[in-house]
Order: sequence, then C-alpha cells, then structure tokens
Amino acid sequence: MKHKLAIIGASGYTGAELIRLIETHPKMEVTALVGNTRAGSSMSDIFSHLSHIELPNLTKLEETNFERIDLCFCALPHKTSQQVIGQLPESLKVIDLSADFRLRDVNDYEKWYKEKHFETELQKKAIYGLTEFYRERIKGANLVAGTGCNAALGQYMLRPLISSNVIDLENIILDMKCAVSGAGRAMREDLLHSEASEGIRAYAVGGIHRHLGEFDQEFSLLAGQPVQIQFTPHLIPANRGVFATAYVTGKSEEIYDTLYQRYIDEPFLHVLPFGKMPATQDVRGSNYCYLGVVQDRKQDKTIIIGALDNLTKGSSGQAIQNANLMLNEKETLGLEMVPCFP
Repeated sequence: MKHKLAIIGASGYTGAELIRLIETHPKMEVTALVGNTRAGSSMSDIFSHLSHIELPNLTKLEETNFERIDLCFCALPHKTSQQVIGQLPESLKVIDLSADFRLRDVNDYEKWYKEKHFETELQKKAIYGLTEFYRERIKGANLVAGTGCNAALGQYMLRPLISSNVIDLENIILDMKCAVSGAGRAMREDLLHSEASEGIRAYAVGGIHRHLGEFDQEFSLLAGQPVQIQFTPHLIPANRGVFATAYVTGKSEEIYDTLYQRYIDEPFLHVLPFGKMPATQDVRGSNYCYLGVVQDRKQDKTIIIGALDNLTKGSSGQAIQNANLMLNEKETLGLEMVPCFP
C-alpha cells in the first residue's frame, strides 16, 4: 500500500520537483493535484518533462476530495498558503512549502512579510521543518513549515557552531549566491533571460531579506540571546543551487570538528575533508548538502562554505524527508539519488 498524497500549487517549480521525487518513491503516490488557475490541465501541458508520467489532471481546491489523502503538500505563495491550509480538514497532515508558518511569532511574520497572519491558532501547532534539528517533533506533527532554501543552508553551516559556542556571535557574515528558480515561476521582468543572464547582482541588501526572520528566530533561540548576522544574497545566472560563504571568528580546527561530529551520522549532510570546498554542481538534483571549512590567513578567522540544491534539499526534497517521518517511513526513502553531474 502506498501513501496517497496531494499537491496544492502543483504548477510551480516546487510542485514539479515534488512530482519528480515522488515518482520514484516506493511508498508514495500522487492522487490529487490542485491548481486553481490551471484547473483541467494535465501536468504534461505545463511541464513537458513529466509527459511520460501518469498523473491526475489539476483540479480546483473546492473540487478536490481530501478524505482519502494521507498527506498534503502546499506549494503556494505566502499569504495564499495560510488561507488555503485553513480550509483543509483538521485531521489532514500538511507540509507547507511557503513562508506562512515558519515564524513562531505572528508579529515577526507581519514585520518581515508585510502581511497580516490570519491563522494564528494553526501557527501555534506548526513545527519548523529543518529536519535534522526538529525530526522528533516532526514525527508527530500535523503541520510542518518548510524552511526557506537560503535559511536552510545558512543554518546547516552555523547552527552547530552557535550552540557549541565556538564562534564569536557578534561577528558572523553570510554571503549567499542563489539561482533564479529560487524566485519561483511567476513572470518577472528582472528574471527574464536577458536581464538575469551573464551577470550577478545583490538584492535585499542591508538586512531586509525575509529569511533573516528565520535566522534571527533560530539563532537567538540557540544562543539564549539575540543574534543578528550580516547577510547579503546575490542572484546568479543558474537554474538551480544555493552557494554560501560564511566568515566567522573562531579556531578552524574546532569549527571543523564541531561540524563534522554533528553531521557524521546525518544521511544528507556531508562535511568535506578540511580545506576542501564544495560547489553547486556537486549537489545538483539531490537532497544532499555539502559543507567545507577553510582556515583564513588570519589565525582567528575561519571560512565556511556550503552548497545545496534549492529545489531539492532547500525545498521539495526537505518536504519529502519530513513526509517520510510524518508517515512513519524511513527518513531517507526515495531521496538517496546521486547528484547529477555535470
């Protein structure tokens, strides 16, 4: 018997990625696809790379029967997502890939997303979806909030160091490069090929990027005091991938050992040998995150480098990993594919 799954917002990149992963999952099958604006369409009409897969056509939310659905992925934009999830049966297990339930304090949500949160009671039940740090709570959850892809990578790099107190909390700089698929599939002038290709640019500079809300929340909780990092994201002309460089103050050997020991038993977190650096092509199309540690020329400074695929480990792969836990399946099931290279 396979678990029956629904995907709301299936016509976006994360929806297509969920289908790609579920297609080879031995214990999951897609039985409902919801997309109000594309209702009646087949997925092959929207994504030609899915043409060989037998899938249900997209339906409107109000026409979808959730009675026999075991788990639902919600891959809608923020604000819309909370409104839709609020209409779903209370007993249904839900994984939200938007930002709507990531921040525990609804006032923080309103600060970072400039929108009012209307599902405050649901927010109280939501579990933050960074699997490697919340897996025991995720197992018993009915609502899991997937992390931002940038937020996931930054936390994998820095969480163990903050909780172990091996770096200076007042001096953390995170420089991040993000592929264009991280901005979603909606038509935007600044994401046209002629606008985004053959160049690189910073965006949301000066502490206004929304994922800083997640960093502030999680790092401050770990440290038991306010922690605010410096964070600048950049758009790069690539389809997939997030690549980050963190500059911290601390002993390189101690930092490396802390990361290595924390992730030695984690199936998808791989710490490279000391001095070796990862690249986005090392993790493309996979649920793996690679980390590297390098000694700076200044003895008290260390450089940490991380890479993951924003659509897989940063979003849909993370969602499948959490779904495995929620459905009492092996956590790695359907996710151990080797990265695609070149």
